[in-house]
Amino acid sequence: MDGSGGVVANLILFAVVCVAPTVLFWCALRVPKLVGRIRERRAKPQPEGPPIERVAADLRRVHRLLAGYPSGTPAARRFGTRQAYDELLTVACRQVGVPHRLGELPEGMDREIERLRVEQSLRERGLAVP
Repeated sequence: MDGSGGVVANLILFAVVCVAPTVLFWCALRVPKLVGRIRERRAKPQPEGPPIERVAADLRRVHRLLAGYPSGTPAARRFGTRQAYDELLTVACRQVGVPHRLGELPEGMDREIERLRVEQSLRERGLAVP
């Protein structure tokens, strides 16, 4: 009986010696992914875009520019400033959660009405826009 116990022990030892490196390498390959997942769970969500205070200040500044242009201002400058204002409104809407259609509507009365609606919606959400 001493012989059969030694054979079984040798087989178990052989299996451990053969399987252990494979299992260790498999674990070593999986550790970076596991560490990455743990870091993702612990990471604080980062806000997208600039701070809302900066967006509000930029909205007020660009609105003052639009309102203060004299009558001889070139149309290209007015159009560019309106596009910048619409882009700032879009960013503010995204951050505050206000639905808008500024990107869909062509220039004209419908877009002006949408601007007024968006400005009012932002005011209702607590953002100080002119």
